[in-house]
Amino acid sequence: QVQLVESGGGLVHAGGSLNVSCVASGRIFSITSMGWYRQAPGKQRERVATIINDVGANYADSVKGRFTVSRDNAKNAVNLFMDSLKPEDTAVYYCNAALQSSPFSAPRQYWGQGTQVTVSS
Repeated sequence: QVQLVESGGGLVHAGGSLNVSCVASGRIFSITSMGWYRQAPGKQRERVATIINDVGANYADSVKGRFTVSRDNAKNAVNLFMDSLKPEDTAVYYCNAALQSSPFSAPRQYWGQGTQVTVSS
């Protein structure tokens, strides 16, 4: 089994910063990508930022220049630093990983339980 456990998030005023982190554990052979998605009330889940092996980081246009995603491959972890936060960044943030549990298994997607980020105006 594979688990993604998130930490961080919380409440911040507009213009402030927050950090969310995620660690993958369990039966992991290799990780192809890790990153973050978010879902605001009444809206679909959307990609925020991901890091893909041999490709690098990519960001949603709405967060470019404000958010920074990073990975610690040794710890199977991904971090999202969010700066200059806006009320529209308010959402549940979900960690995502595409990984193989063994050299013989196909890559599949895994999700964390989500962590709330609230930005007050």
